[in-house]
Amino acid sequence: MTRRREKAAQPVGNRRAAREFAFRVIFEASQSDITLALARSRAEGLMRDGDDTHALLSEEAMTFAGELLSAMQAHGNEVDDLLRRTIRGWSFETLAQTDLNVMRLAALEMIWMDTPHPPVIESAVRIARKYGGDDSGKFVNGVLAGLSRNEERRVPQRSASEAEPENVAGASGDLPL
Repeated sequence: MTRRREKAAQPVGNRRAAREFAFRVIFEASQSDITLALARSRAEGLMRDGDDTHALLSEEAMTFAGELLSAMQAHGNEVDDLLRRTIRGWSFETLAQTDLNVMRLAALEMIWMDTPHPPVIESAVRIARKYGGDDSGKFVNGVLAGLSRNEERRVPQRSASEAEPENVAGASGDLPL
């Protein structure tokens, strides 16, 4: 029994735990109609006070969670616009709020923080399964995989169009000597 308590008191230092912490802050803010800063302050207080609903995060994990929350504060409206264009057949009002907030956080990290998509999607699916309904993991995975595919298609097109002027100049024979 003592070993379990000691293990629980050890700070968790992984990105998945930081994402879960950030998700819970975003969810609380959206459900309680309070600011992200207030929700974060409450969650950090509970964590420091030893509340067993919040794992004690390492300094590194808290820093990453803070980066996620700051980015959400800065880009939240853009994230919502992107998700509205990506999710077909659902409005934000009819979506499970757990699923919506998991997808908000993952979309933010994938697009605005330029994190590799597979680990973000995997973490999002795990969080959705933990806090959502029976089909939450599948739904979140489907939406985020579609978003990832669309982003991968968009980036090469942008690169190709940026390269066009050079190709045109090269085709006309105007090469520097």
